[in-house]
Amino acid sequence: MKKIELEIVALSHSITQTHSYAVVLGEINGLRRLPIVIGGFEAQAIAVALERMQPSRPLTHDLMKNFMNAFNVELMEIIINDLQEGIFYSKLVCVSEHDTVEIDSRTSDALALAVRFGCPIYTFDNILESAGILMEDTGKKKKSDIQIEETSSANREELNKLNLEELQNLLNDVLEQEDYIRAIAIRDEMNKRK
Repeated sequence: MKKIELEIVALSHSITQTHSYAVVLGEINGLRRLPIVIGGFEAQAIAVALERMQPSRPLTHDLMKNFMNAFNVELMEIIINDLQEGIFYSKLVCVSEHDTVEIDSRTSDALALAVRFGCPIYTFDNILESAGILMEDTGKKKKSDIQIEETSSANREELNKLNLEELQNLLNDVLEQEDYIRAIAIRDEMNKRK
């Protein structure tokens, strides 16, 4: 089967499940999108890597990358290789000096690692056909156009009422609590004012 390369185009709250997020993968050179529901921890791990934030302590996926690097294991690609009863299955394709190994992984963890390693994300046509969404052609998004939609309108209004000093204090608090999704929203609000 021919592999189809995907890229992360959006990360947002899931509209179908509370306390969940959706990562949206887009077909490179195509119009199909693949939304995948993931947990909050994995969404934060992906957001931290996409935004190139530096947590005070390594997150689990950073630890995994450091471990792999220490033993000269490279993550070459991830493949979303199956869909059963609404659950996506993925494999990490890892290469060491002597071997290539495919390791079963939750798709959310595979995506968090792919962002850290900068490796390609693939799936197969049958998965895109069964779970994908066809978008209208409105112009190609670049990787730098990734949308992270993390705040409700109520939260945005709350942030609008704060001055820069209050925003900075709030940012420090949420970073200390390791709430990186909210930190992105606060940082974006501060940047709008500068």
